Amino acid sequence: MRVTHLSLSEFRNYEVAEVPFKAGPNLIVGRNGQGKTNLVEAIAYFASLSSHRVTGDAAMMRAGSTTAVARMKVAVEDRDVLLEMQLNRDKANRAQINKNAVRPRELTRWFSCVVFAPEDLALVKGDPSTRRRFLDEAVAARNPVFAGVLSDYDRVVRQRTTLLKSARFNSGSGAVEATLAVWDDQLVELGVRIMDARRSLIRALGDPLAKGYASIVEHDHLPRLSLIESITHSIEKHGVSRETPQDPPIPATDVSRETLTVQFREALTAVRRQEIDRGVTLVGPHRDDVLFELNDLPVKGYASHGESWSFALALRLSVAKLLREESPSGDPVIILDDVFAELDARRRAALMAEVAGFEQVIVTAAVEGDVPEGQWHRVRIEAGAVLGVDVEEVNPHV
Repeated sequence: MRVTHLSLSEFRNYEVAEVPFKAGPNLIVGRNGQGKTNLVEAIAYFASLSSHRVTGDAAMMRAGSTTAVARMKVAVEDRDVLLEMQLNRDKANRAQINKNAVRPRELTRWFSCVVFAPEDLALVKGDPSTRRRFLDEAVAARNPVFAGVLSDYDRVVRQRTTLLKSARFNSGSGAVEATLAVWDDQLVELGVRIMDARRSLIRALGDPLAKGYASIVEHDHLPRLSLIESITHSIEKHGVSRETPQDPPIPATDVSRETLTVQFREALTAVRRQEIDRGVTLVGPHRDDVLFELNDLPVKGYASHGESWSFALALRLSVAKLLREESPSGDPVIILDDVFAELDARRRAALMAEVAGFEQVIVTAAVEGDVPEGQWHRVRIEAGAVLGVDVEEVNPHV
């Protein structure tokens, strides 16, 4: 899989932009603040319908515009596909595939990428929500149908939470209890599917994470990741639930959906009174976390800056390798957004060696000396304009 052409209109700082890409390594180069990341942000949007930089779509529309359009030609095996996304400020977004209108989530079935960016440091140092997003994006990349499951689950949580807030003022109401039971059924059904998929992902990432980390740092620091699930915590603590449980994480064992369903319902029973008192849905995948460890210690709070960066890179690399192994559509596109500036020369070379075998790699850099040497398809950017496209040997030692 690879991107062959990107067209933008009223996107970020681009009034218009036409950018061709080639198979192999592509370098988008330009000073900071000129629009390099905006290009890869547009590309990555087609894989997840979200930005790796902001939580909403409005920021991606050019100042003063109410609409932004991104079109991308993708080569998938032996066919070319035209993907189009129209972002709208005041109405629903619109999508097309080969000029045929589709639901936006259908775009993710045709494109897959893995983004490495400075924001990835938040994976190990940030809030649980960042790690949950990482898990869910990887789950959806493995199986695009889960984009719908995740969306439906979020809707159920919102509706159920609204009902819980009303229940505080209608305690004991039979109608409220009956309605809550209906939302419980949906919460459990969708939540179990998500937890099962996350457990499968954690198991699958273990080996490639260890190998990727060792290749980047040249040391075996025993990198490990494990889930912290709110349903287990709530049962063990008799109904006490926190955003980030402090108890030991559970292993991602191969547990049946039937067992997870029973556990989820037990957890809901355990926290029912607290949920009504607080008006919040306290258990489920939206309250879970994942623990990252090096040498049996949490990365967060114990690892150095370099170790944290290396863990985050190895984590993304493990997802890329997993998708490469499983996807019938070929390699995901690898995007390295201003990553090399954060690494020393040895780790730059190690990371590039790890991704060099993928069908397409797209790199952004402000300084060409930060980029490992080689033959690059180069795109020059300045002030929201594409100045030129060429193929040159990048040699940072000259």
